[in-house]
Amino acid sequence: MKRRKFIKNTVLGSAGIGLITGLYSWQIEPFWLEFVNIKMPIKNLPNNLVGKTVMQISDIHIGNKFDYQYIIDSFEKAKLLAPDFVVYTGDFVSYENEEQFEQLKKVMKFAVNGKLGTAGVLGNHDYGNDWLEQNVANTITDILENAGISILSNEQKEINGLNIIGIDDFWGMNFNPKKIMNNYHKNKANLVLCHNPDVCDLDVWNNYKGWILSGHTHGGQVKPPFLKPPILPVKNKRYSAGEIDLNDGRTLYINRALGNLYQVRLNVRPEITIFKLSQA
Repeated sequence: MKRRKFIKNTVLGSAGIGLITGLYSWQIEPFWLEFVNIKMPIKNLPNNLVGKTVMQISDIHIGNKFDYQYIIDSFEKAKLLAPDFVVYTGDFVSYENEEQFEQLKKVMKFAVNGKLGTAGVLGNHDYGNDWLEQNVANTITDILENAGISILSNEQKEINGLNIIGIDDFWGMNFNPKKIMNNYHKNKANLVLCHNPDVCDLDVWNNYKGWILSGHTHGGQVKPPFLKPPILPVKNKRYSAGEIDLNDGRTLYINRALGNLYQVRLNVRPEITIFKLSQA
């Protein structure tokens, strides 16, 4: 009888833990935003930019997969930090149809803009179904530009002393990193935006030394304790989340995403990153 009671209690306890974990990963952690603070030393940084901040927002995934009022609320919290620069690193929508255009317009009325400038790049989901719809990318770009975000497609733009280089999405239709990396200004304070971190392993960097900001992985969204995320949409499984020294003068930072591809997170909280600039 004691053995049966022990087994019964174990089963009930395990079921209870499973239920609590399920509710937590569905209703709490997907909306439990974390602001992550990182130091960012940059070569050739002008003196007047020392101590300024760059805020990275990535993968907001506006659509029908979760309540995107959470994104608006997160934007309002982010504005209170008064960032000097804001950069967006792709996947603004989870595209299904043209409904996402109106949803994105609604959200981007609350967009976070930097006091000194705002820029971004597109992600694979911003190219529509199978990442092959240029008209979808064009419409999303127009919405973002109207919200004050300069979308960079294999091009660079100097904004108040910070030279922001934007590489178009690896899986998208316009991926052409050599177009910009063969012509970037090495003597400027450079910062690269690149949605998919797998691009870091390609021979396209032309001796670039500096920071690369990416998203795309969401940190896997689910990470069992003490284990690696079981699912990552990248070839190089080292590219999960956080700061990674590429050991050649480049530093990669992978944002865990503000939004959710699906409404489930475990041990991978959504993130907005704030970098404090210094001279390398």
